[in-house]
Amino acid sequence: MEPAVAAIRAAVRESVDDLDPGALVLVAVSGGADSLALAAALAQEAARLELRAGAVTVDHGLQDGSPERAADVATTCAELGLDPVLVETVEVGDEGGPEAAARDARYAALEAAADRVGAAAVLLGHTLDDQAETVLLGLARGSGARSLSGMPVRRDRLRRPLLSIRRVDTNEACQAFDLVPWADPHNSDPAYARARVRQEVLPAMLDALGDGIPEALARTAALLRDDADALDEWAAGVADPCEIAELSQLPAAVRRRALRNAAVAAGVPSGQLTLNHVLEIDKLLTHWHGQGAISLPGGLVAERAYDRLTFR
Repeated sequence: MEPAVAAIRAAVRESVDDLDPGALVLVAVSGGADSLALAAALAQEAARLELRAGAVTVDHGLQDGSPERAADVATTCAELGLDPVLVETVEVGDEGGPEAAARDARYAALEAAADRVGAAAVLLGHTLDDQAETVLLGLARGSGARSLSGMPVRRDRLRRPLLSIRRVDTNEACQAFDLVPWADPHNSDPAYARARVRQEVLPAMLDALGDGIPEALARTAALLRDDADALDEWAAGVADPCEIAELSQLPAAVRRRALRNAAVAAGVPSGQLTLNHVLEIDKLLTHWHGQGAISLPGGLVAERAYDRLTFR
């Protein structure tokens, strides 16, 4: 067995080893090398693990010929022995930019498909290279530890078995499986930030700093995820996140998390609450000089009243 195939099959086994016999596992397949290699490995491992294995592909409708391409992907998945094979067509909006909008539509479609067929898990084909790119994008945005921690191995039923696997290995596995991946032109389109990181930034770092850069970035993501989880847990345990005296005793990283929790609990939409909003709320504690209410998304405001923060 080719080393790349063995590594991917082992990653799949580890990812689903907690599922009950007979559980249905879906693999999200775009037609690229990463997801095709993952689909083939799942098809080979499912029987020995006593699991049912299916696939879902999402037609974003963003390129000419996308329905035909989705149909081709579905045919390939069926030929691998995956069943059921689902094709989900989505309408991509524009909120948050094209990349974010397509991602949101895709994840919503995957969740809906999993609900419809009762899947216990959905496998995603993100690799170690994808994780490194995600960390670099977070650095460029000036993000905090949670964003820099990258993509989790698991979140609810979404699982990423290949986060320790390099992209070169998924290409080698496709050759071994006799599969021909589809090259998405968006992945090399400089209009997209991730494509620029993939085509220009990461190769430049490899040239300057050595081949271990993707692994180092992925390790950084894992360490930061542990830190972020600990800080989130601490903040979630704050007894009264609106009590000035209690908040003032907390480290800034915990205090700001607690403030964010309080704002979201009051009704501020989580996806619209930015770091700048939280920092402005924080100034009601740390730089108080009688300032007025802070406007927040969702039509709410935060203000200081005596010894408490209030949201209304």
